[in-house]
Amino acid sequence: MTEISQATVEQAVKTTCATVLRNEFYFSDLDGLAGDGDFGTSLATGYRIIDAEFDSLDKSNIGAFLLKISMLVSKHVGGSSGPIWGTGFMRAAMLSKGKESLTLADLTDMLGSAIEGIQARGGAKLGDKTLLDALIPVHEKMKEHVAAGTADLGVVLKDAADEAEKAIDATRTLVAHRGRASQVGERSSGTPDPGIVSIAIILQDWCKQFGVDRTPSVAEVINQPA
Repeated sequence: MTEISQATVEQAVKTTCATVLRNEFYFSDLDGLAGDGDFGTSLATGYRIIDAEFDSLDKSNIGAFLLKISMLVSKHVGGSSGPIWGTGFMRAAMLSKGKESLTLADLTDMLGSAIEGIQARGGAKLGDKTLLDALIPVHEKMKEHVAAGTADLGVVLKDAADEAEKAIDATRTLVAHRGRASQVGERSSGTPDPGIVSIAIILQDWCKQFGVDRTPSVAEVINQPA
């Protein structure tokens, strides 16, 4: 099975920084439809620091690198996103400690552990209209590819992006049960969750970065800032 190099992991994080910064106001606008409108700014505040300090981050191994990302996210990303995203990176770092490359099975286990950590930290579950509604289907799809012995990581990435994009429409009519959007009750129905949209856009940008041919089909991903 093709391995995922540390350089690829680093590039994925670097690309995520660019995605978050480019979409700072877009993500906040989406959040403003049912939340307090600060999601994009909260994320960008932390990822701007990661981007600025990127060259000096500990890159002795993947786990050390992701642990530093976790620390920066937890410290600098505001609102509930900091603890949630920071926990995800921390749990992924724990399973990649000392590793300089990853198999698809490794990456799948890391995402599974991240999901468990996020659920424990925030109390959300599938169907609560949070980023978990994107991450859990992505994880399930990755597990299918591990079981099938898929060697083409581009296929896995494309399928992951497809699952995240499906989650935008699948949850659009749901009422949020976690986060600020949950405070407006029924008003959250009919609006996209910005956390789910952010995951879908990050995965679409990873497709572009790593040469995976994929055309988005959901308006929130199609209409992201160029």
